[in-house]
Amino acid sequence: MDTQTVLYAFGLTLFAGLSTGIGSALAFFTKRTNTKVLSLALGFSAGVMIYVSFMEIVVKANAALIPELGVVMAQWATVLSFFGGIAFIAIIDKFVPSYENPHEMHSIEEIAAGKDSLPKDKAHDFDKLRRTGMFAAIAIAIHNFPEGLATFTAALTDPALGMAIAVAIAIHNIPEGIAVSIPLYYATGDRKKAFLYSFLSGLSEPVGALIGYLILMPFFSPTVFGVLFASVAGIMVFISLDELLPAAEEYGEHHLSIYGLIAGMAVMALSLLLFL
Repeated sequence: MDTQTVLYAFGLTLFAGLSTGIGSALAFFTKRTNTKVLSLALGFSAGVMIYVSFMEIVVKANAALIPELGVVMAQWATVLSFFGGIAFIAIIDKFVPSYENPHEMHSIEEIAAGKDSLPKDKAHDFDKLRRTGMFAAIAIAIHNFPEGLATFTAALTDPALGMAIAVAIAIHNIPEGIAVSIPLYYATGDRKKAFLYSFLSGLSEPVGALIGYLILMPFFSPTVFGVLFASVAGIMVFISLDELLPAAEEYGEHHLSIYGLIAGMAVMALSLLLFL
């Protein structure tokens, strides 16, 4: 695998990860959350990831495994790897407590409103976050780790596919940056520090890519690729169903998130057709 391709894949992963900084900047330099745009964007991102997972990534994973394992065993390996990816990201999600979970959505207006004007259950959450603000940055880093591996693996295989996934994950990371900055602001009382921590937490995505590269590349083979790629599909489908679509619903109207989902699928389908 040539150095240029590897550097390109790392560059895409870095771009996707550091998009949390865009969300952080929006949280501190705008006065209102544009919930309709966020809802459409999150739905769009989910549509891209779901469509490409089933129509492209799983197919390529199975095709890579067939020469090594045969048709029947390749199908079994693909399916098991797909659900293994889901189990992997679900376990990570399970061990991050909900009040520290960066995928719990917040709005920009909460900064201006202040803790005391929030409902009691939300205020209770922020009291906990005040005591454990630094851990919130660790939490998002843990969540972003497999996303980095997914982006990097896709970019190594197909640069155009990697670009599409990187953009989808970058969109997903923007509201995530908002969601992390606000609790960290209450934890530290410092806007700059909250921005810095949430921005740096996105670095876990290229770190995930680096660790995956160092561990897996020496053993890279068609079988390893097929298993890893199918697992990436599982990770992306879980992220879409567990994080992106619920967040899109929470930020906006039901139909907006679905329109965004369909638009994401359509754009991804068209882009794949153009590269045939």
